[in-house]
Amino acid sequence: MAEVVQQRIEDRIPELEQLERVGLFTKQEVKSIIKKATALEYKLHRLIVNKEDFIAFIQYEVNVLELIKKRRAHIHYQFKREEIEFPIIQRINGIFRRATKKWKDDVQLWLSRVAFCKKWATKGQISKVFSTMLAIHPDKPALWIMAAKSELEDRNSSESARHLFLRALRFHPDNRKVYQEYFRMELLHSEKLRKQKEELEIADMDLGEYEFSAEILGGKLAEVVYRNATEKIKEAEFVISLLKIAAVFDFTKELQDSILQDLQANFREDSLTWDFMAKRELEAPGAGQELHTAKGRASDVSRREERCCQIYEEGLRSLNTEPMWTCYVAFCLERLKRKTNVSELKEKRQERLLGVLQRAHDSSLLKENYYKNWLEILLSSGDSEAAATVAAAATQRYSQSVSAWRLSLQTLMLLGSGDMAGLFRSALTHVDPKESLPLWQLQIQWSVANQSAEETEAMFKRGLLSSVAAIAMEMKELYLDWSFSAGGYKKARKTFTSLQENRPLSKKFFTRMIEIEKEQETPKMNNLRDYYERVLQEFGTADDDLWLQYIQEEMGPLGRPENCGKIHWRAMKFLEGESVERFVSKYALLQTGHL
Repeated sequence: MAEVVQQRIEDRIPELEQLERVGLFTKQEVKSIIKKATALEYKLHRLIVNKEDFIAFIQYEVNVLELIKKRRAHIHYQFKREEIEFPIIQRINGIFRRATKKWKDDVQLWLSRVAFCKKWATKGQISKVFSTMLAIHPDKPALWIMAAKSELEDRNSSESARHLFLRALRFHPDNRKVYQEYFRMELLHSEKLRKQKEELEIADMDLGEYEFSAEILGGKLAEVVYRNATEKIKEAEFVISLLKIAAVFDFTKELQDSILQDLQANFREDSLTWDFMAKRELEAPGAGQELHTAKGRASDVSRREERCCQIYEEGLRSLNTEPMWTCYVAFCLERLKRKTNVSELKEKRQERLLGVLQRAHDSSLLKENYYKNWLEILLSSGDSEAAATVAAAATQRYSQSVSAWRLSLQTLMLLGSGDMAGLFRSALTHVDPKESLPLWQLQIQWSVANQSAEETEAMFKRGLLSSVAAIAMEMKELYLDWSFSAGGYKKARKTFTSLQENRPLSKKFFTRMIEIEKEQETPKMNNLRDYYERVLQEFGTADDDLWLQYIQEEMGPLGRPENCGKIHWRAMKFLEGESVERFVSKYALLQTGHL
């Protein structure tokens, strides 16, 4: 191994001598490079090698290259690149080759090699790297797309890019992204040829017998890709994505019209088709002179939106489904959120949205999340009666949804209307008990604000009887908090004493009682000890922080420091697994005053 390492170090000597001779590095820096390189080389020639050692070696060599680049710029010396940089680049490529051969499945390592080649190596090497990588990872469409883009952008080779896309489609015949990027590539190729033709015509150059193909210039190759793609993937969303790509290029009007006809003919039963067709009306040409004033622009926007709505209405007549209503409502909501200084336009948008929401609800096809938007609009406009009606309607439509009940109850609490106690009972009856915690929390919040202490306490006690552990624990914590705020320390202590043996128990229930005790003018250390002893009975095997807090209390002004040793011994006995190691390290920090 030593001979191989020595040989590799000797191979570096010519470039290092040049670095010193031309003044890029000092003699001391060259010695430092040799020392560091020797250490790194030895790591690469061990019997068991690590990927991290290869990455560290590569990173070091790249850092040297970057430093040489900066030094050249500083002293304005740009010669002898073949004798200095070229050997380093070759060496890094060799290390990358060894690493990717050993860890073939590491895609990130391959991509790092590609990135290095793009920055420092020749374009031909990038193609070789991609070729090797794709032979190992043909199952990853993103790598095929990356390789094809590299051929198109770095080597300016449309033919190679096309060949890679065709190979990719053999492995991934139904992949949307591959087809989309292949379609885009063919359009870019046509655009490049059109620009070349224009430049040659401007220069008035004689091309002899060479002619640009009118079909290729017009995007016929892209049309072939489109036809093949839509035979494989028959979805409106995919066709629309290809149409949007084609719309970027100014020479594709015929292709766009053809795609649009296919979309309307083959996907009339898809809500996305109607949504796309409606939104296209917003991009229609303006109406000339009236666009120079704010009201004129608002009038033009209003007409466009009306045309969009007409298409949505036409779609609903043939496709009265929830996705169709969702597209319509989403469009109206998005238009309402747009800022405008023209009050008439804003009012018209709001009126339109409210009408669409009501009709979707009447058809029982309004999605749950839109009830929230509906209520927000009604409340902001001050229509309390309509808001109460919609809140009740939401729970009728989605009677088993916790979020729908929560939204409805919050709205009715805000409005102060309805039999809230009866509504809460109805809500808890309809929803799954395992998901009802938010409703219990809301009910407690309402009861504290609106009911007597006796009624609130009765509600807490009902919650404590819940068969769902999360609800019972939350009720205990809230009950303790409420007891303290409503009846003071004595009430809180009484509540704690009555509940401390009733499972399920939470750590927060005990720590809150400890906080309440410490908030008193004269906290009782015996009480604190009782609370810590009780919580450690439940959670002492896994929670090292509780033991440390107990020790800190004894080290405080109220405690007895001589008890700390006993607590430490008990902690070491009770704690299990990794919590023991954490406790030992934190206790050491505590003793040295660093915690």
